[in-house]
Amino acid sequence: MMGQQYNPYDNVLKVVKEAADILGYSDSDIEAIKFPERELKVAVPVRMDDGTTHVFEGYRIQHSTSRGPAKGGIRFHPNVNPDEVRALAAWMTFKCAVVNIPYGGGKGGVVCDPNQLSENELRAITRRFTAAIAPLIGPEQDIPAPDVGTNAAVMGWMMDTYSMLKGHCVHGVVTGKPLELGGALGRKEATGRGVLFTTQNILSKLNLDPVGATAAIQGMGNVGSITAKLFDQEGMKVVAVSDVSGGIYKPEGLHIPDILGFLSNDRRNLLKNYTEEGAVHISNKELLELDVKVLVPAALENQINTSNAGNIRASIIVEAANGPITAEADDILRDKGITVVPDILANAGGVVVSYFEWVQNIQSVNWTEETVNEKLKNIMDPAFEAVWDIAVRQCATLRTGAYLIAVKRVVEAKKARAIWP
Repeated sequence: MMGQQYNPYDNVLKVVKEAADILGYSDSDIEAIKFPERELKVAVPVRMDDGTTHVFEGYRIQHSTSRGPAKGGIRFHPNVNPDEVRALAAWMTFKCAVVNIPYGGGKGGVVCDPNQLSENELRAITRRFTAAIAPLIGPEQDIPAPDVGTNAAVMGWMMDTYSMLKGHCVHGVVTGKPLELGGALGRKEATGRGVLFTTQNILSKLNLDPVGATAAIQGMGNVGSITAKLFDQEGMKVVAVSDVSGGIYKPEGLHIPDILGFLSNDRRNLLKNYTEEGAVHISNKELLELDVKVLVPAALENQINTSNAGNIRASIIVEAANGPITAEADDILRDKGITVVPDILANAGGVVVSYFEWVQNIQSVNWTEETVNEKLKNIMDPAFEAVWDIAVRQCATLRTGAYLIAVKRVVEAKKARAIWP
């Protein structure tokens, strides 16, 4: 697998070090944030539908709580491993910092393939995993959310399990929950909507008209599918999309509503079985190398690396996934003149609206979807402007600009609190 050739945490440390050097921080200033604060590995024994017992591996890692409770998703995927979870937790730290919400970074995962599990087995894994990490999580400690392979239903089971252990209802322990359990209107669409706002912002800065701009989207999970839907609604031309089974490509633009309907009709439906007049089936590799204005990697880490970075033809890459470009590939893309909008900015819409959900839970209030979307834009747009401005001033990439802001906020918070004892 491409993602197994690299340690994504090394990518995090490389960019943090580059930002720290520009900011004038010493190695001592950033030493503490190079190491996650807590790492928990748990065994998750589950009685399967066939009566056998299977033990799954699970993790919860808190990278930093200097700026607030840890925040980050729970991933159910066969490739979950400590290095991946460690990197994802760190990205959450800097993602929350760049949009200036009062959270630190955490992440969790279980090594499993949800597509091969029944709902009963998924629920059992979720409940046992939640019980195992319960000492680390809570509304004031660490607030999980959905990620790859998980969804609102899984968050509902997590919230219920934690509440049963506490003996009372605790809405704020997770975000991304069903609306009936205190979920926020607009949360499901939040990451994709943030990607839309970011894409519109970068196109505007480069004096490009979003209407008719061609786009290719790798990954049709929650983030990719919502991004495709919103791009299509805003007049962009989505010419290619893909999932784990491969992609489809149509130069004239795909019929996104039909694709979304096909995929949502049955969670086992894959794009390899989708047909549309004029569309051809392509591989994920081919999708990444299409000649489009905007490429949106919305799948897993390290999809663009030294093996394919030289073949990328998109003008702009908007990172909807976490860590889709390796550090080495980033240098290649920069030299090719490709503009990359980094993950910690581009896909921050999800954690911003998670923050809104948490605020509503702890205050026992409800906001309309219009209010949520307006508040999201009021955070995403200024965050983009701040990153753009500092990148221009420093003659740096947008990734470096984002980390200049985020690293400074995390380091200064750490300094203000000082080392205990």
